[in-house]
Amino acid sequence: MKPVYLPLFFALCFATPEAVARQSSLSGNFLASRSAALLRDNKAAASYLDAALKLDPGNPNIIERLFQIELANGNIAAAEKLATDVIAFNSQQRMARTVLGLREFANRRYDSARENFAEANYTPAGELTSTLLAAWSYAGEGSLNAALTELDKLDANESFANFKSFHTAMIADYLGSMVRADVAYKKAYQDAGSSLRVAQAYGSFLERNKRSDEARKVYETFLAGGDRDNLIEGSLKRLLKGEMAKPFIDTPTSGAGEALFSLAAAMNDDQSIDVALLFAQLAHTYSSDKSVMLTLLGDILTTSKTFEAANEAYEKIPATSELRMHADTEIAVNLQRLERDKESVDRLRKIVEKEPGNYGVWVTLGNVLRSTDQFAKATESYDAALKLVAKPDRTHWTLFYFRGIAHERQKQWSMAEADFRKALELAPDEPSVLNYLGYSLIDRNEKLDESIAMVKKAVELKPNDGYIVDSLGWAYFQLRDFAAAVEQLERAVDLKAGDPIISEHLGDAYWRVDRKLEAKFQWQHAKDNKPEPEDLKRIEGKLKDGLPDLPPLVKPADNAGTGSNNG
Repeated sequence: MKPVYLPLFFALCFATPEAVARQSSLSGNFLASRSAALLRDNKAAASYLDAALKLDPGNPNIIERLFQIELANGNIAAAEKLATDVIAFNSQQRMARTVLGLREFANRRYDSARENFAEANYTPAGELTSTLLAAWSYAGEGSLNAALTELDKLDANESFANFKSFHTAMIADYLGSMVRADVAYKKAYQDAGSSLRVAQAYGSFLERNKRSDEARKVYETFLAGGDRDNLIEGSLKRLLKGEMAKPFIDTPTSGAGEALFSLAAAMNDDQSIDVALLFAQLAHTYSSDKSVMLTLLGDILTTSKTFEAANEAYEKIPATSELRMHADTEIAVNLQRLERDKESVDRLRKIVEKEPGNYGVWVTLGNVLRSTDQFAKATESYDAALKLVAKPDRTHWTLFYFRGIAHERQKQWSMAEADFRKALELAPDEPSVLNYLGYSLIDRNEKLDESIAMVKKAVELKPNDGYIVDSLGWAYFQLRDFAAAVEQLERAVDLKAGDPIISEHLGDAYWRVDRKLEAKFQWQHAKDNKPEPEDLKRIEGKLKDGLPDLPPLVKPADNAGTGSNNG
């Protein structure tokens, strides 16, 4: 996008006072919108851009940016109007063409919809989007062969294979071609059986074709994969009651919504999260499965760290939905992220009062309590969760790890160590457990051979984790290999700048190699980065007096359990 503020700068140099005031307001609104967008405050960004557009109605930069912001906010009617303006000066703007194509699609003007989709059919993402939506437009016309021919275009990119098989199955299912649907569903399930939507759609198809035993196996296999899922559990309960499943896709427009959902879910990562949000808003608009779409929308907004907006999406999920429990849990976690700790805990406690057998919510409650330093109460929540586990397996390693942290913070080391070792028994290669247990033993000057081996393994598994590299540096410090400690701790500071304890550790290492000025610089840096009160007192003591002379070296076997040696 061409920056609007450079032309404005030159205009201001030669304008009348009235024009200067107008242009200053224009540039101010535009720049304010950019700042708001960087903070992911899209509502404020839209307001500033709207004000800027009133001052300069034909500015293409403002129009295109406002279109994207309104779409991100879910204001589809406003986005449709702006999309028409966008293509007047950028006829191949992919998202604008997609929005206009979907408007035509919803009004059953399928030829016109495909014309818009064709204009957006460039770049891999554009090809996938346009092909899926065009295929569903042919489904809207009742033409299975045309829809499948359109989907054949995805064969050019092998990474699109799962999209092709799944949407082939759903289109054939919708149009009543059960043999073709069966073949495509089988392929989709074979290739992506762990996908929630594939399991739901295939199970629904099997139920409606009087293959309940097969549907039950699909549901039970999915649930056996580990995480609890209320949607699949609900489908299984309904099946066991003898109630018939509804069609997974009930209209062509809902099929288009499912295509948009597929795209949004596939893009839900840090690199493409902003585009995922646009697709999620469109999916919510066009799909009939509102609870699922709102859940995805809330999850994407949470990933974007726009927690208030995420909670607004979750709150729209009906109380009767099987996803309401997930929504309430996510709302509670986001409240804690917004530093509304009491509201967060209260909401989670209400959930476990209703569902005392909900393992996941007990763990989440424990995590929220632990993150707010309520370690004893966190332990109680983890204990309640553990009572629901008949036999711990690999999926439960986090429970022991989190409870170990809560015990360690309460200075209950023997119980903490037992939990960490249980977590490692269940998941031997988890770097977070290896690091926490290894570091704790190193800091206590215990079992150094074993603990250093743990930390070295953690570094191999996550070589760019500043905390783990710090643990290795601190291990060398405890062994009095100060040169090696400096090497690792300098790298840790680079990887995790601003952490007070890592800076303190590097200061300690510098002091021991007689780089005392640099040591005091690191300790001051540690002090300035808001350490915990007990850490602050220790750091201030080092700034005043430095480190004491080294005592005679004592073998770890002789002093095991004597407590922390913090330099």
